[in-house]
Amino acid sequence: MKQLLSEIRDCSVCKSHLLLGPRPIIEASPNSKIILISQAPGRIVHESGKAWADQSGKKLREWLGVDEATFYNTENFAILPMGFCYPGKAKTGDLPPRKECAPLWHDRVLEKMRNVQLTLFIGSYATAYYLPHENRNLTSKVENYEEYLPNVWPLPHPSPVNRFWRAKNPWFEGNVVPLLQQKVAEILL
Repeated sequence: MKQLLSEIRDCSVCKSHLLLGPRPIIEASPNSKIILISQAPGRIVHESGKAWADQSGKKLREWLGVDEATFYNTENFAILPMGFCYPGKAKTGDLPPRKECAPLWHDRVLEKMRNVQLTLFIGSYATAYYLPHENRNLTSKVENYEEYLPNVWPLPHPSPVNRFWRAKNPWFEGNVVPLLQQKVAEILL
């Protein structure tokens, strides 16, 4: 796994498409219990080099019911974005993750993980890639999360940009998040 993570962190396949240059962000261990598959690092994460070290990460840790030490322990959580580098700024939010990363690296990382008990697909890019034959939008996938258990749990992206989605769908934080926290706590015991 160390060699593979080193290869990924040295990747420059998308170099010519990245305004700020490549800085692949990934964290994993062969023993990670929960995999977080999300979209791509934002600008703040790109600058710091630390995954989820922004407001989205703060909200995600709140949803998961974990502190930073628990979250950043790779024995607990693997962080595997759809795109490993910051893709750049769009009109609202960031550009979509680069399409090269997931097909190039995900299977190689996932095959080295032997203790995974739950995979969280965070946001529309991850759910569209990993649940492509589902004839549902992200809200429907999140609302019907029980159909994907016990191994998968689709989630909205915790970005501040999605605050309107959360306001329109109070059932998520009111009903789903407490159950997610319970599931995470059971796994991390």
